[in-house]
Amino acid sequence: MPLHPEIARILASFPHEEPGPLDPVAMRAGEESQVPAPDDRHPVAHVADRVVPTAAGDVPVRVYFADAQAEPDAAAGAIVYIHGGAYFLGGLNTHDHVARQLATATGLRVFSVGYRLAPEHPFPAAIDDVTGVVEWLLGSGHGAGWDGGVLALVGDSSGGTVATVVASALHDRGIDRVTHQVLYYPSVDLDLNPDRYPSMVENATGYGMETAGIAPFNQFYFDSGADPQDPRVSPIKRSDLSGLPPALILTGEFDPMRDEGELYGRRLQDAGVRTVVHRYEGAGHGFVQHFSWLPEYGAAFAETAAFLNDDAFLRGE
Repeated sequence: MPLHPEIARILASFPHEEPGPLDPVAMRAGEESQVPAPDDRHPVAHVADRVVPTAAGDVPVRVYFADAQAEPDAAAGAIVYIHGGAYFLGGLNTHDHVARQLATATGLRVFSVGYRLAPEHPFPAAIDDVTGVVEWLLGSGHGAGWDGGVLALVGDSSGGTVATVVASALHDRGIDRVTHQVLYYPSVDLDLNPDRYPSMVENATGYGMETAGIAPFNQFYFDSGADPQDPRVSPIKRSDLSGLPPALILTGEFDPMRDEGELYGRRLQDAGVRTVVHRYEGAGHGFVQHFSWLPEYGAAFAETAAFLNDDAFLRGE
């Protein structure tokens, strides 16, 4: 099907800008300026900011819980949410709406991680911060509001990459408490040959994210020491994917990164990991973050909730 007409209309309204050097500070400020005022955001019963002590240092975390009938600190299943932004953009405020929708749809407590960004904080700072928050949850349990049941890592774009990398690192250490990984249009192969996947060619221009722009957006990460051949940077290069948590991978039809996400899903399946891969028709990269107000793409939150609550799937029934 063609690009969703509302997405096409919005993309056509954007002014054409000549490419130039990226300014992280200015771009972050621009993102923050678009964040709605608190009273205009999707309502969630309980929202609180806290600072989590980790081996990598203190990490800011925003906690969401949608059950208005429960005490704010009542134990529940947990989502650790990792925002996207090519490792140099995004934060607790810019992705606040995604975390709120996840909390409402799933009924779980959402821990959104304000991890450190490149280039100021070199690789693997983001991975270390998210790992530290998961370790804190594992160690704190009910004290952090986690009931010891569902512990899902959920991320969009580069946040999806961090999610699966953290799940892999914990598994390698013999820590298999993460129950699910949910990856929205993940960037799992930063070996940036534009011909490596058909979707990089088919969706090169005209769909919001353009293939030629992927390398410049990731350059801050590379300059900070991230090696595209390292499975912690390009998790599709990990040789053994067995034993990882069950996965839900959502891709967009018109996303240049579509094929790498879907290939990663097939590799997980081949390794015996229970995995669902769902391509959203008419969507480009970032549709969960930018276009979830459209019913077709807001369905991603309901699909995530169904996946996290499908005990039969986890049992292999």
